[in-house]
Parts: sequence; structure tokens; C-alpha cells
Amino acid sequence: MSVKPKSSPALYPHPFSRAYWRDAAAEMKDVRVLIFAALIIALRLALKSVRIPIGPSLDINSQLFVNALGSMVFGPVVAILAAAVSDTLGALLFPSGPYFFPFIFTEIAGSLIFALFLYRARITVRRVTLSRFCVNFFVNIVLQTPIMAMYYQMMLGKSYTWFNLPRIAKNLVLFPFEAVLLVLFLRYAVPPLSRLGFIRSKVDGLKLDRKNILLLVGLTLISAAATGLYFWLK
Repeated sequence: MSVKPKSSPALYPHPFSRAYWRDAAAEMKDVRVLIFAALIIALRLALKSVRIPIGPSLDINSQLFVNALGSMVFGPVVAILAAAVSDTLGALLFPSGPYFFPFIFTEIAGSLIFALFLYRARITVRRVTLSRFCVNFFVNIVLQTPIMAMYYQMMLGKSYTWFNLPRIAKNLVLFPFEAVLLVLFLRYAVPPLSRLGFIRSKVDGLKLDRKNILLLVGLTLISAAATGLYFWLK
């Protein structure tokens, strides 16, 4: 028996509307959504050190899958809060060095991007791919670079290379693999949650038709070129 969503079932082509943000804010009043957000936080903490190896010195952090799924369910407002809580608890329970508060902004930005692309939308391969690309480029490269520079200078007393070619190449290498795996994960993880009324988004666009196969082939070629660049720079 399915559970009917309490809020509006409306879908939006983009997040630039008052109604979109009104529905996103309304998720804060849904007890089921808050419980689901707590589950996502727990899963992110549990998967913090679980990685999927794809090559020497290259692996995928499995947190990205539950992060994307959670952001799709509860939207940008709850996603921001869940990311902040997840980052803080992760730093307290699994410290990997001196705590540096600005790192919380990378967690928040990643969750926010997934929510803006996937919450209350028709989910397509292109939309999922673009969401992951924006996280890899704008968060992992553009936003994290100045934060890493501040961390090295303030916490470690060292200098940090702003234009870090190996780190940039690594993100380019991982991007196609992460995008493909995320598409496959959402394709099978979303339907059960949709039947329970948690997912408002439509996922009928996650089909590997000719256009999407060409897109994935193109990403594979980009990955191959980036892989060669990565190992040449190491």
C-alpha cells in the first residue's frame, strides 16, 4: 500500500520559482522526510570510508549515491541542513586531521547541487550527468581549491598549489564513471521509494537509448584522455 505525499505533487522544470522553494521548505514539516533525512545522514557516516576502486590511486566515494538520493527526496532546504549535520558528525566521530570549519561548505554545496537538479523534476540521464559534473567541477575544483589553500596555510603552516593539475585531472577521470554508476543506482533505487510516496520526481528518463549511449561514449573518451593526463602528471 503506497503512502500519499502530504505536500504538493508538482514537478518543476527548474528551481527558479517561488513555488519550488515553498515546497522545498515545506519538507521541514514532514516527519517522514525528516526521518528519511536522519537515515541518509547515518548512511553517509557509515559509508564515509567505503570506496569503489576503479584503478590505481583512483576510487569512488560511495557516499555520493546516498547523497544524491537523499537530495532528490527532501530537496535543497533539508539537503543543506543534512549536509551540515553529516559533515559535523563525521568530523567528530571520524577525525582525519585538524577540524577546519570551511570544509562544511563543500558538503553543503554538493548536496545543494544534487537537490537543484533532481528534486521534483523529470530525471534524465543528461540531468543526472550534469548534476555530477557540476559537483566535480564547481565544488571539488572551484570551491574546494581556496578552502584547501586556507587549510594548508592556517592549520598546517604550508603553501598550497592553487592550480593543482593532478587533482583537476583526477576529478575529470572520475566524473564519467561516477555519472554512469549514479544513473544505474537511481534507476533501481528510486522506484521502491516512489511507490512509498517519498519520490515526487519522475525517473522514466533514465533509459540508455541511442542518444544516452552516445553521451556515455563521449564521456568515456573524455575519461580516457583525462586518465592519460592524470598519470602523466603524477
